Order: sequence, then structure tokens, then C-alpha cells
Amino acid sequence: MGLRTKTALVIAGTAGIVATLIGLLVHQLTAEDQRKSAAHVIDARLVEAVGAYAAGIDSGALVNSPDLPAALRKTVTDRPVRATCLQSSGGSGTPVLWAATRSGSDILAVRRSYAPQARALAELDRVLVGSGASITTLGCVLGIVAAAGTGRRITASADTAQRIADGDLTDRVRPKGKDEIARLGAAVNTMADALSARLEAERQVTADIAHELRTPVAGLVTAVGLLPPGRPTELVSGGVDTLRTLVENVLEVARLDVPGAEQAQHEKILPSTLAHRAATLTGGDVGVTVHHEAPVTTDPRRVERILANLITNARVHGAPPVTLEVDATAIRIRDHGSGFPAELLANGPQRFRTGARERGAGIGLGLTLVTGQARVLNARVTYENPPDGGALAILHLGPGSS
Repeated sequence: MGLRTKTALVIAGTAGIVATLIGLLVHQLTAEDQRKSAAHVIDARLVEAVGAYAAGIDSGALVNSPDLPAALRKTVTDRPVRATCLQSSGGSGTPVLWAATRSGSDILAVRRSYAPQARALAELDRVLVGSGASITTLGCVLGIVAAAGTGRRITASADTAQRIADGDLTDRVRPKGKDEIARLGAAVNTMADALSARLEAERQVTADIAHELRTPVAGLVTAVGLLPPGRPTELVSGGVDTLRTLVENVLEVARLDVPGAEQAQHEKILPSTLAHRAATLTGGDVGVTVHHEAPVTTDPRRVERILANLITNARVHGAPPVTLEVDATAIRIRDHGSGFPAELLANGPQRFRTGARERGAGIGLGLTLVTGQARVLNARVTYENPPDGGALAILHLGPGSS
């Protein structure tokens, strides 16, 4: 049950309880007032009847009536008082109000129908029930309206926070008013500003370090070319190549972090062509299977970069064979290793984090580059572990990929 529904139910329930309590109070006060008024009238009639009886005049009063309620008979028998009693139903099935007193050895009583008062009270109850239902309905409507407005504001703040978490650091909440929800929106904006500033500082530091390393690494590459052939030279050359690749990857990640810094150059091409190119660029030992395909409009260079990184990741962290499958506008890259770590499947690729030791060594930049390049292409990459083992990455190039 959502917050909107809960708020609406609380307001409607409160309105219903208030209406019920007011209705009960009005009913009780009205019934008491009716009773007192009717008792005053019938008591006056009884006084007249007693005077007439004492004077020997027939006033229509009942003398020692067998229909007199037992409680009233006992009251006036025990004490010389005038008393009244409301009998719930008389002989005709209607309520009757009695008044009685003792006159010598006789008990004199008068009675009158209480039906008019009962009908008036029943009519009042119907009005109160209708009014209560109307008030409850109005409260429900007002509750829904109030809850909808509050819910929209909270949902807008939550959606903005989610977009910020997904990487859109420029999005902000537009708080309205000065209530708690507005304060929540302002807090989300403050958090986004701080996060954006921190990430920008980290990106700038990383880019500056990589840029400063670029010249020394280029010098190392040149120096390695001058070394005499041999095993030591091969070891040094391998280390320098790894360092150069790392520096270039860090610089590429820094560029992809800047919105609008990278622009795709689109052209129409078949996915199978891109798959074969990527397989060739990465060594040619990757099998390519084409089920059926449809042309896509994309940036071939960036797609090849994505596929090359996914193939390399499969080779380094997975197990052979590594295969590519083209299905419509999607390209599947699969290995037969231990599968992707649960953290990667849940949260996506994280830079400088491999996620699991069984996936091998690395600093997590390969899949980070894949995510960044896919974002530039307005494409989408998903990761899963098939039931029969291995790891499967799917590059979606068609419409609706974003």
C-alpha cells in the first residue's frame, strides 16, 4: 500500500470517526431534550388531573390502571411523588410516555403517545447518517487530492534522486514551499551538488595524473624499442604496454565522464560486420554466429571498441570458448568461465573494482569504458549468467536501447 493510499485512508477514516461521534452526540442530546420536554408537558397534565380528581371531576386520568408500567407503579407506591416513565411500546406497538402519582389510596396516571418524538428522532438519525456519509466521502476525496499532491512531490524527489544515482548529475529537484517535502528536495539537491563536485574533482585528478604519465610512458615505449632483443626486453616491453594501455583507458574514462565531450559519428551498417571486425581485431579466435540481423545506425568505431573490451574481458576473466552471436540488432558475447560477480549483476560495472577474485586480476576499467561508450551511442549493455554456466554480455543497438 503506497503513501498516497495510506494518507487518503487516514483522512477518510478520521472524517468518518468525527462524523460518527458528532452524530451520536447530537442524537443523544436531542433524545434527552425531547424526553424532558415531553415529560414536562405530561406532568402538567397529571397535576391538572389530580386537581380534578380531588374535586370529583372526571379529567380522563386512569385510576389504578393495570397497564401502568411496574417500575412506575412501584415508584409512586413507595413515595408520594409524581414520576414519568417512557414505555418502549404500548398496546399499539408505539412508544408511550406515562406520568403517575398517588392520590390517597389510588394511583392516578395519564399517558400520551411518544410516536411523534420517535419519528422526529428517526428522521434526525437519517439526516445524521446521510450527513456523515457525505462528510466521509468529502474527506475521502480531500484525502485523495492531498495525498496525490504530496505523493507527486515525493515521487518527483525520488525520481530525481534515482536519475542522479544513474549518472545524471545535472538533474535537480524543484522544491516548492517550506515544508518537510521541500526540505527533502533541497537536501537531495545539496547531496547532488556535493556528489557532483566530488566526482568532478576525482575525475580531474585522475585525468591530470594520466595526462602527466602520458609523456613518460611514451618515452618508455621509445626506449624499449632501442633495447637489444631478449627475455628481459620482452618483460619490460610487456609492462610498458600494460602501463600505456592503462593510461589511455584512464584518459578515455575521464573524457566519457564529461557530458557532451564525446560525439558519435553515425552510419548505417550490419551488426555482423561489426562483430567480424571486432573478432579480427582481438585475435581472430572468436567464433561469430549470425542468426538473423537488421541494419543499425551507429558509430562503428565505438561499437568495435565496446565489443573489443567485452571480448578481452571474457578472455581475461572467463574461460574459452568465447563466442559472438548476432540476433537482430543485438550482439551477444559469451564465455564459459565462472560467470559475472553478483555485485556486477546487481549494480553494474564499477571502475577500479573487479568484483570477484575468481574473475581474475584487473581494475575494472574495461567494462566502465563499455558503459561510457554505450551511453554515447544511446545503446545499452546488459550482463547475466546463463543457467548452463559462463558469463553473457548483450550489446543492444536497436531502437529502445536507451
